[in-house]
Amino acid sequence: MRVAVVDSGANFASVRAALARCNANFMLTHDADELRNASHVILPGVGNVGDSWSRLEAYGLLDTIAALTQPVLGICVGMQLMFEHCEEAGRDTLGIFDGRVSHLKATPAERVPHCGWNQIDVTRSTPLTDTLGQRDNDYVYFVHSFAAQLTDQTLATATHGDTFTAAVAHNNFYGVQFHPERSAQPGQAWLRAFLAMT
Repeated sequence: MRVAVVDSGANFASVRAALARCNANFMLTHDADELRNASHVILPGVGNVGDSWSRLEAYGLLDTIAALTQPVLGICVGMQLMFEHCEEAGRDTLGIFDGRVSHLKATPAERVPHCGWNQIDVTRSTPLTDTLGQRDNDYVYFVHSFAAQLTDQTLATATHGDTFTAAVAHNNFYGVQFHPERSAQPGQAWLRAFLAMT
């Protein structure tokens, strides 16, 4: 196994630590050939979709990422980049997943950004969720102000004001709005399940 973590400008310390706990052989890279030759690719992201998009565009990686055939996992902003449109950046994005990413609506009871532990509910069976035993109501860690709408590709949901996509899959592409690297045992289980995919 050789895991490529895409250099999208995020802080990678927690991702590195989580992969080390999985005993994964990994590298941080923005080289297209290294991405294509990796067994698994992780696209992390923290902060602004527009900044991450510009960085990937400068590296010439947008088309490379969309054409990857091995398992690919987008985390937080990395997942949002894979949808059709991101309101935060005001632009169309990679279009790997159906739907749009929009600003979360604040309520008197629910502040934005959504920051902290929340429950997820598995909604669709896939090799990833089957590996996890279809566990509902796991608590995982979120930090975000934008979220993807529910689609037929949604694997799991969470609710913060609105109900949104917490995990998504299409073909070899997977995404999680939460941070598995910061989500203790449930997050580590998601990462291990992803790394077990071929």
